[in-house]
Amino acid sequence: MLNVLGLIAMASPQGGAGGGQASWLSTLMPLVIIFAIFYMLMIRPQQKQQKKHRAMVAAMKKGDQVVTRGGMHGTIYGVTDTVVTVEIAKDIRIKFSKEAIASVIQPENETAPANNS
Repeated sequence: MLNVLGLIAMASPQGGAGGGQASWLSTLMPLVIIFAIFYMLMIRPQQKQQKKHRAMVAAMKKGDQVVTRGGMHGTIYGVTDTVVTVEIAKDIRIKFSKEAIASVIQPENETAPANNS
């Protein structure tokens, strides 16, 4: 009986209750670090890009040159809350969801505002 108790005592952790807590921290810390790296490299840049796209979609107006996600170029003929009517050729108009607009093209003859600072 004494040998069995001696083996159990040798197999149990020597640190007592505090040893289990350090084990949790050492196990959890790499996961926290991996999540932080994942957030900084993937989630945060994607959120910034979505915010920029939402601002661009909200600022669209009639006459803007646009490119759709499918690659179609045209001029905005009309804008509603969720739909954009794009004129792709003379008197040929197609309706798109606002989210289908990939970018607004700045006309080449338009100059950037002067910086007087």
